[in-house]
Amino acid sequence: MPKQIKLFDPVINDDEVKAVVKVLKSHFWASGSGTGKVKKFEKIFNEYIGSQNSLAVNSGTAALHLALSVCDIKNKEVILPSLSFVSTAHAVMYNGGKPIFADVDPITLNIDPMSISEKISKKTKVILPVHFGGLACDLGLIQKLCKDSGIFLIEDAAHATGSLYKEKKIGTHGDIVCFSFHPVKNLAMPNGGALALNGKNTKKTEKSIRALRWCGISNRQGVEYDVSTLGWNYYMNEVSAVIGLEQLKKLDRLISIKKNIAKRYSGELNVEKMPYDENCSYHLFWIRVRKRKQFMQKMAQNGIETGIHYKPIHKMTFYNSKQQLPNTESISDEIVSIPIHANLSDSSVSKIIKNVNKFS
Repeated sequence: MPKQIKLFDPVINDDEVKAVVKVLKSHFWASGSGTGKVKKFEKIFNEYIGSQNSLAVNSGTAALHLALSVCDIKNKEVILPSLSFVSTAHAVMYNGGKPIFADVDPITLNIDPMSISEKISKKTKVILPVHFGGLACDLGLIQKLCKDSGIFLIEDAAHATGSLYKEKKIGTHGDIVCFSFHPVKNLAMPNGGALALNGKNTKKTEKSIRALRWCGISNRQGVEYDVSTLGWNYYMNEVSAVIGLEQLKKLDRLISIKKNIAKRYSGELNVEKMPYDENCSYHLFWIRVRKRKQFMQKMAQNGIETGIHYKPIHKMTFYNSKQQLPNTESISDEIVSIPIHANLSDSSVSKIIKNVNKFS
């Protein structure tokens, strides 16, 4: 069996190792109040994306949960794509809302604004688009839908750290934008996430989220504090923060490498595939294959790891939605993710292209 080419693979060097060792030796590994390296990461990350403020948390799921918790969606509707990781919908359910699934554009796999407009009702409180694979949604149309109907825009940017929309980094458009820093993501950590805050009530939202991410604790002065609300244990630790700080230094360079790989895929793969876009950060690269199971087995036999992103949420047992989403259902039966990361050599990329074209 040939050595496997990984689907995802974080890029690290001695900088991350030294930073982690320094934190370990400091004996200061975590703080619910978000001091130390976490506070520094929030500042540097916020400068990178250009939002009004950023708050670090321990996962992308936590970011989504907190974002929706400050929008009071109980017994209200949230419009989102079904073609996403299940956390996007779970965050709605956690907060007592009802997920309303919209269809996706068959070219970009991003939520279709026309499908959104058909789903808006008097109960709609939030539109929650996902920037699929790192390719930005058409935020202009979605922002207009939100403005016209008085709806919150919360973006799931778990795939899109470093992506651009109209020359601005993703993170500056929605009321709240949620990021994920899992090891497979563009900005890799053992686990982490962030919320970027924009709009008129940013300071009030920030205060609420700071309390909610640390068990509802507020007004801490030294060892004195109060609990003003029910909250969760969602704060980021110091080890993740220092890794994130090192990853931020190299993020644009790593994304540039992934763009070059995506450009080769776009030009050389003889299958239906993810479009090439200079503004995309390419968290993943998808293709469509008719005989998916057979294709993935052949790729594995030739040492190439593949994946499926994603199974549609509305078809999951827990959700069991009767909604008809023809594009989502057709695409989800054929979609395959192929390797795209900055550790891939030119020869590995060539091998992937050769095998995709051979077995698809």
